[in-house]
Formats: sequence, structure tokens, C-alpha cells
Amino acid sequence: MGTNFSAAKINRIVATSHLPSRLNLLTMNWLMTNLIAALLLPPLNLLLLLAVGLVLLRRKPRLGKLVIMASVALLWIFSTPVVGSHLLALLARGAHTPVEQMRDAQAIVVLGGGTYPDALEYGGETVGVASLERLRLAARLQHRTGLPVLVTGGNPDGGQYPEAVLMKKVLEEEFSVPVRWVETASNNTRENAANSRAVLASEGVHTIVLVTHGWHMPRAQRAFEKAGFQVLPAGTGFHGGGSQSLLNWMPSAFGLHTSAQFVHEAIGLLWYRLKG
Repeated sequence: MGTNFSAAKINRIVATSHLPSRLNLLTMNWLMTNLIAALLLPPLNLLLLLAVGLVLLRRKPRLGKLVIMASVALLWIFSTPVVGSHLLALLARGAHTPVEQMRDAQAIVVLGGGTYPDALEYGGETVGVASLERLRLAARLQHRTGLPVLVTGGNPDGGQYPEAVLMKKVLEEEFSVPVRWVETASNNTRENAANSRAVLASEGVHTIVLVTHGWHMPRAQRAFEKAGFQVLPAGTGFHGGGSQSLLNWMPSAFGLHTSAQFVHEAIGLLWYRLKG
């Protein structure tokens, strides 16, 4: 049987989870970070490059044409599913640990992956698709290992509830998995790691099974190891590179989405490296 989550109970979870008081400031920081990210990711970065080429046409026609051709070619390449899938497959290498090796861990940590704000079919806000994929794997691992679970995810976009609260609800009500710790103050992967460490260190937990998407694992694992954890990666949502069908070489929204995910993670890894 699942746990009955009344509104009062959810509010008590939020009240006792050290949710930051400056929510508006955190939301603005989150919006600025994502705005900057959008400028660096396809398709907007390539459209800006195209605009530069159009401006150059008047004064330096040859250079302008080269820039325009490059922007169109890159947009085509990054929009093909086979390219995006192969790039994400590169990121996900090593993001899987056999279940047998997880039994020496002390906890399962699940990272939030976004919410579904207007879920009419569920009567209100719930977890998004990416979060649900991670929760499904976490539930499977918990059933097989018996390890306690921590969910982590804040409320950067100003939704009704922090991600971690919604994740706890889904795990307990839909997957019959008890959640021991709920961390709701994090707005990015680095904060997920630091705040999870603050919660688990007092419990003597140092070795964790980290659940997130395979393409997100390199950055997440680095952040959690930097925070002091020994990490056993448990990735989900792997990309096999796609079939060799002609359609996978044709531009599509899916191809552009996967390529944008790769560029986002590559920039994140570079930023982590620069910040030490």
C-alpha cells in the first residue's frame, strides 16, 4: 500500500526541509543561469551565428557567406538523431554499476530531473518525464538491495512544491518504496551533491548509489565525489547511437534536443573543471 499524502503532510515536509527563505532570489538566479545556457546551446547559438553572418554580408561578403554556410551546416548536423544519440552515448560510458556491486553501498541518492506542473490527470503538479525515469530505476534498485533512499531537488522554477517532495510522493505511493531523506534546497547538480552530503554525513553514509541519466552522470558523479562521496553510478536513459536508418540522418526536433543535451553537459563539465 502507498502512503497517503495529504496537503498538510506535504506542507510539513517542506517546512522541515530547510527550504531557502529567499525563493524569489533563487528563482531569478535559476532563470539567469538557464537564459545564459540557452544562448550557448543549439539552436539559439547557431541562429545567433547565422545573424552574425547576415550582418557581415554587407561589409565582408565572403566571410559572411562562410559564416552563414557554417551555421546552416552545424544546425543540420546537430539536428540529426544519429549525431545526438552518439554524442550522448559517449557521455554515458561507465554510467552503469552491476546490482551485485551495489550491496556494499549505504544509500541510494536520486537526482530530480524536472516537474510536470499542470498534470490534470494526476490532480496537480507531479514529477516530469526525466524524474520519473530516474525514480523507476531507483525503485528497482531499492527493491533489489534494500538500501535507504534520499531524493534531492529544490524549487528553482517557483512551482508549488520542491521536486524532492513530489519524488517522495511518487516513490511511496506508486512504487511502494520508502524514502528516508528528503533534500529540497538544491537548485543545481553541485548543490544536490553538497546538500546531500550535509544530510548523509551525520548518518555515517559515505558510499552511495547515484541515480540519474547516463548522459548526466559524468558531471553528477564528479560533483558528488568532490563533495566527499564514494559513488557507484546507476544511469538510466541510455542511447545506443541509433539505427543506421536514413531517417536518423534527417534533421528532427528529437535530434536537436539530444545534441543540445550533450552541449549542455559538455559546457557544465568544462565549467566544473575551470572552477576546480
